[in-house]
Amino acid sequence: MRKEAEKRLEALRRAGLAQLLGEGLIGLEKEGLRVSPDGGIAQTDHPAVLGSPLTHPYITTDYSEALTEFITPPTADRGEPLRFLRGLHSFACRRFDADEILWATSMPCVLEGGKKIPIARYGDSNAGRMKTVYRRGLGHRYGRVMQVISGVHFNYSLPLAFWPHYRELLGVERPLQDFVSDQYFGMLRNLQRFGWLIPYLFGASPAVCKSFLGGRPTNLESFDAYTYYAPYATSLRMGDIGYQNSKEQGTGLKACYDSLSAYVETLSRAIETPCPIYQAIGVKVNGRYEQLNANILQIENEYYSTVRPKQIPEGMEKPILALRDRGVRYIELRSLDVNAFHPLGIDEVQIRFLEAFMLFCLLRESPPINAFEQREIDRNEGGAAHRGRDPGLYLQRNGQEIPLRQWGLEICDALQPICELLDAGRPEAVYGQSLARQREALREPELTPSARMLREMRERGESFFEFAQRLSRDHFDRLCQTELSPRLEAELERQARLSWERQRQIERADGVGFDQFLADYFAQR
Repeated sequence: MRKEAEKRLEALRRAGLAQLLGEGLIGLEKEGLRVSPDGGIAQTDHPAVLGSPLTHPYITTDYSEALTEFITPPTADRGEPLRFLRGLHSFACRRFDADEILWATSMPCVLEGGKKIPIARYGDSNAGRMKTVYRRGLGHRYGRVMQVISGVHFNYSLPLAFWPHYRELLGVERPLQDFVSDQYFGMLRNLQRFGWLIPYLFGASPAVCKSFLGGRPTNLESFDAYTYYAPYATSLRMGDIGYQNSKEQGTGLKACYDSLSAYVETLSRAIETPCPIYQAIGVKVNGRYEQLNANILQIENEYYSTVRPKQIPEGMEKPILALRDRGVRYIELRSLDVNAFHPLGIDEVQIRFLEAFMLFCLLRESPPINAFEQREIDRNEGGAAHRGRDPGLYLQRNGQEIPLRQWGLEICDALQPICELLDAGRPEAVYGQSLARQREALREPELTPSARMLREMRERGESFFEFAQRLSRDHFDRLCQTELSPRLEAELERQARLSWERQRQIERADGVGFDQFLADYFAQR
């Protein structure tokens, strides 16, 4: 493992290209629930003063009106994503309705069933209605409760200048766009192979409010009268009560990551193939759209996965067609829990490690994933999420069992030269320090966020709700007191005004009814 990654790294060094590896673009997407003082999901609208969630580039909503999403622009400045994210939090938190705060954990609390979860609204335009109908369909298909789990997405791309040199170094004669997509899909496959390491190191959802399950049977244990947990869990969010593709059990859907064309084909087929389970729901019922269609997937984003290849659509272009026509622009890593111990939900130590991890997954050989390996990947992800800190947990690698700790430390060894390269010329070895922290967490599971969470709950005699509420209030107070630069505040106020203007322009520009709009959208080939 280490030898293969080092071989390509050394070739880049000899070619004078190593510096380009540290100039990739990084962006963050962080979700957080607005909640009332009692921990229930806020029933109020997304604050209008924050701007239009349909068109604002940095502050929007995800599934629910109460599920705020902060987006940082891609940048090569390694300190900027957290600075910008802090500014977004400070700006928004000061403008929430009285007594509402931002929830500090991935898993929600004090749920009163799906009907009390308000679906996000995006105005009266066809594009806005489509986003709301899509979410209504998700609620019918999987329940609204699952949709308000929060997470952090790490977006990453190599600099454009890197790719022609890398193609020449590897001796590949493919057209550049095809080569770049091939390399990104190799990274995607390796992110799946080794992705179990992310919930182990950064998982922060080993417990959940009993209200989340709504009385459904569970194999989880009772921590107290109000809390379920798994003793060795790291990320229940990534387990079978969270973001796992439950749809696969009923539809057999599994995206193929062998190549861009295979990925496009499998998702396109799912978007176009009717599903009897969803046909029973109906599409337009009593004059109201309950879902966009009755197919296996309404649109591409419905396919939940730990990683996604991304290209920026133009207007109402289908994302899958943007990928097909212009190739992969960046990779979205989606398996990060909200860091409950940091006000922003993610910290610099995580970001440094993730960057090195993404490069490791790029530089390592990445053959196609066959059915046998896919079963190993699924088993490893589930095992790390539910039992990651269990000293007796073995993962599957090439048909052989291997202790999670041993495999994790081997990956850290392979990351060492990458971190050394990224630290070159820096006064402090920030990448090396981050890697050392993760090595310690592999050797001592009690250092992981999931173990820390359960330990604090026990020591303080707190339920999950009490733990999450305490941190939520502490973080929120700190964010409200954080000084916001006048320049950024003025820019965010300007973006809020512009976003409403853009929404009104979109609404005025609609030239067809919603039925025809959807027909035209799905007719794109």
